[in-house]
Amino acid sequence: MGSAKIIDGKAFAAGLRERIAGAVSRLQADHGFVPGLTVVLVGENPASQVYVRNKAKQTAETGMRSTKEELPAETSQEDLLALIAKLNADPEVNGILVQLPLPEQIDSNAVLAAIDPAKDVDGFHVVNVGLLSTGSGQPLVPCTPLGCLMMLKDQLGDLSGAEAVIVGRSNIVGKPMAQLLLGQNCTVTLAHSRTRDLPDVCRRADILVAAVGRPEMIQGDWVKPGATVIDVGINRVEAGEGKTKLVGDVDFAAAAEVAGAITPVPGGVGPMTIACLLANSVTAACRQRGVPEPEF
Repeated sequence: MGSAKIIDGKAFAAGLRERIAGAVSRLQADHGFVPGLTVVLVGENPASQVYVRNKAKQTAETGMRSTKEELPAETSQEDLLALIAKLNADPEVNGILVQLPLPEQIDSNAVLAAIDPAKDVDGFHVVNVGLLSTGSGQPLVPCTPLGCLMMLKDQLGDLSGAEAVIVGRSNIVGKPMAQLLLGQNCTVTLAHSRTRDLPDVCRRADILVAAVGRPEMIQGDWVKPGATVIDVGINRVEAGEGKTKLVGDVDFAAAAEVAGAITPVPGGVGPMTIACLLANSVTAACRQRGVPEPEF
């Protein structure tokens, strides 16, 4: 193991959930309401069921109201949109999350577009995306990049002037991460698997965010000495003898010899995603009620 500091996302997420629970308690005491998150699950995808259970458990543990709407796999798009319209109109529902993927007869984009942007705690609605990209208004920000930013600020403090390279251009992580880092006055390069001389581009980075979805693609000698590496990748690979293991998009052992700080996989970015979903739910509730929102 090298000299890199290991950024413990599991511990950071636990601390964030404690702060959220405190905020929920104060909202109830001072303003007489408790934020509520509703998760919509269509079908019986086993991985989705696990995610939804974890979200419901952690929501309840922070003192928030957690409700779940379960629909059969054959549900029509029309019926799902009708449910979303009902949730949009319900003042007790502050956050709406539709668990992806959806069955093939349903257009995910149409469903995400139907969610009230003020209740879009995933931060995927085009209104929230537009507010984030223009740096105006108060967007709800996608949970995974929000978690990455929180850990970076905790590790580095002021990010102004840092050279940041993000590998991966997805709407869920890469693009919003770029916007968040621009908002912190970083110099940002949004790279991807087809970027020319990608290793050289990565070596420029004071902050390297790997979100490309390729197991251990980023090698140790791609990392600038002392850089902070945030590994968003979660890839299941063969581990021999019929077993599998989770690895990130970064060759962790090699990168840890060079980096100043690095997130592990598992136990790095992953735990932050649900914690930031809860933070977004509290933020959304405060904005809807017109009360000051806590800073997490």
